[in-house]
Amino acid sequence: MELPEMNKYDKVAKTDYEIYPLLSQRYSPRVFKDKKITAEELHQLFEAVRWSASSNNIQPWRFILTKKGSKAFNNVVDCLSEFNQKWVKNAPVLVLCGYKKTVDKVKENFHALHDLGLCLGNMTIQAQSMDIALHHMAGLDWQKAHEVFKVPDDFHIATALAIGYYGGDITALPEDLQKQELAKRERKPQSEFVFKDSWK
Repeated sequence: MELPEMNKYDKVAKTDYEIYPLLSQRYSPRVFKDKKITAEELHQLFEAVRWSASSNNIQPWRFILTKKGSKAFNNVVDCLSEFNQKWVKNAPVLVLCGYKKTVDKVKENFHALHDLGLCLGNMTIQAQSMDIALHHMAGLDWQKAHEVFKVPDDFHIATALAIGYYGGDITALPEDLQKQELAKRERKPQSEFVFKDSWK
């Protein structure tokens, strides 16, 4: 199957209302350009995390950063679902994303997962402004990750993250994933999740 050349602008969302362009341009590729992410760029991404909103300013997020070619990177791959393992090795950077479950090891931090999501949203838009793509992954054996990476009991690895530049060669993917990469983006209409005055 002959595939067209593709860049990030081919996947711009067709929104019902005008939104900030970096939001409509963002998508989650499964193939990345063969280009390293520099240490400075990684610091920029995590600085965006650092200044994210956080309940009571607790900043419960924690990350394990790995680069392609390292044993730690391969260990992250081994913790991912079989589906994610089909494509993720072409990413230059893999990250395990977690959070601290309690405050002072006593009180449950009910909002910790919410804060983790907020900070990754910040990182996503910062990355988009740098032409860097993020692919957030829920397909992860977190228990295995805890064991392999010796995660303390008071913390929980929730997701994994692939980081790389847009513009990878789609033919590097298995055929079924090539089709997904080229598929039209679709989302539920607002009427399915925004209810006025009461629940539906």
